[in-house]
Amino acid sequence: MAGQKRKSSPAEAEAEPDAGGERRVSLWERLDNPTPAPRTVLTSGRIAEAAVAIADAEGIDAVTMRRLATELGVAPMAAYRYVSGKDDLLELMVDRVYGELTAPETGAGWRATLRTLATSTREIVLRHPWLVQLPSARAAISLTPNRLASVEWGMAALAELDLPPDELMVAVDTVGAYVQGRTASEVATLRLMEVRGAADGHALRTHLAPEMTYLMSTGRYPTFHAYLGAARRKDDPRWQFETALDCILDGLATRLGI
Repeated sequence: MAGQKRKSSPAEAEAEPDAGGERRVSLWERLDNPTPAPRTVLTSGRIAEAAVAIADAEGIDAVTMRRLATELGVAPMAAYRYVSGKDDLLELMVDRVYGELTAPETGAGWRATLRTLATSTREIVLRHPWLVQLPSARAAISLTPNRLASVEWGMAALAELDLPPDELMVAVDTVGAYVQGRTASEVATLRLMEVRGAADGHALRTHLAPEMTYLMSTGRYPTFHAYLGAARRKDDPRWQFETALDCILDGLATRLGI
């Protein structure tokens, strides 16, 4: 109707003014349309690579703008030409490591595509365990070009089946949530092994023996007790990850009729 203000689409929401009345410009728009500079010393790629190297070696808390400047051999304020602060830097880092993702084969089908994305993401997290230390919201929905590309691959494979849009997104999100939770648990176990000086799962269980021995002696956990004695894959996290992943994919196939 005339006189009514048109509602913004989700894609236009970012272009609306912020509280100060100015349009907020995303990091990715700034990088796609850089301000000309008389002399280029840094690039967003160099900044991301240096920051990821610091995080890989020392953890995410070691990544600061001052430390980054030192590693790059530039003035402390130089990186601010590309990133406005730590939040932008984290976005660059996430995008950098998701660039390592294995692209699914064209025409591989929805199941093979989601499986490839899941197993490749696990490998990325194990190479860069600081990813699970990111704030939960950023870890789950960080909008970067390479991160969004992985979602696009999964959605495109499912879109070929003419699923309703909501069910399509649920399928992609379900696999993503499993990967996020499972890899966080795996990284936490690896950290505990490091702290306890345990070389493998057996050594870690030896460290935890007093607690486990007492709890099993209470008789309150007979099924878990039986598992401890019979299981043969306790120290095979890849098998555990992929077996559970296949269960999820089986469930999606049955529920969605695909």
